[in-house]
Amino acid sequence: MKVIEIVRYGAPEEACDCVEAPDPPAPGAGEIVADVEAFPLNPADLHTLAGNYAVRPPLPARLGAEAVGRISAVGPDVAGLAVGDRVIFRCRENWASRRHVKAGDVLRLPAALQGDVPADLVLQAAMLKVNPATALLMLRNYVTPAAGEWVIQNAANSAVGTHLARMAAAEGWRTINVVRSDAAAEVVRAAGGDAVVRDGPDLAAAVAKVAGGARIALGIDALAGAHTGRLADCLSDGATLVNYGRLTDKECHVEARHFIYRGLALTGFWLSPALVRIGPAATAALYADLAGRIASGALRAPVEATYPIERIREAVAHAHRGGRAGKILVTPNGPL
Repeated sequence: MKVIEIVRYGAPEEACDCVEAPDPPAPGAGEIVADVEAFPLNPADLHTLAGNYAVRPPLPARLGAEAVGRISAVGPDVAGLAVGDRVIFRCRENWASRRHVKAGDVLRLPAALQGDVPADLVLQAAMLKVNPATALLMLRNYVTPAAGEWVIQNAANSAVGTHLARMAAAEGWRTINVVRSDAAAEVVRAAGGDAVVRDGPDLAAAVAKVAGGARIALGIDALAGAHTGRLADCLSDGATLVNYGRLTDKECHVEARHFIYRGLALTGFWLSPALVRIGPAATAALYADLAGRIASGALRAPVEATYPIERIREAVAHAHRGGRAGKILVTPNGPL
């Protein structure tokens, strides 16, 4: 089988190789083997390759936060899973053509995502674990919105951003979506964003005009650097600002006056501990909900390109470029 290994830390497109590895053995008790259909390249994966993520394993190391696959073998004492079932993986190290894992490390997808479904649905299922859950939990975990309140987010054309724009209304929010180009603005409008504004030094004035005096109670920051401070400038007194990414590769910069005089709260979001906090039952319910939305077409992330696993460095370089119109995925066992 083929796996992706981190061979050095540095420029992401130079940090990994596709290598041959022994095929997994027959699954033991409580285990399954699955053929991976697709995996996405997420910012966290790129940060891992660069060596600046939360964990930095000794090399060579495997990586990959999420994937979708179909079970090819089931060991003894496994209930509720069968050969042919399509699953997503709770565990990591998913950039591979096959996975040999404990049965508890997978979640079976609902019937609407089983069998011979369109390729796009399989790709959407591959992206189920990280970005939709991140968007929904950030909307739910920090502030309970009053009627008419706004949430503002930057990087609104990202996968998390478009999911958040789609899901916000059902959670009681109106969205102000900050982008840096006309093309990005169109992506957000297509996702159902309520208002779209261009980033820049006059952001706070533009946002105030959109909000019309209504409270902006929650800010969602994917960029860090000066962008965090610009979102803080837009928020109402006592609001909460959540940082979940560092796409600028810089630290969050927010002036102290926002905390001292305006009572803003700045916090961070990381999906892994957030899922631990809600527990296994709530996690399973969360993903069942999100999978249902994907199956119905209510939740969709744009896809720009797919690559074979042997071209992983090209795929990583593509994912690392700015100005993309969608996600980059790898189909390690051939086109879907």
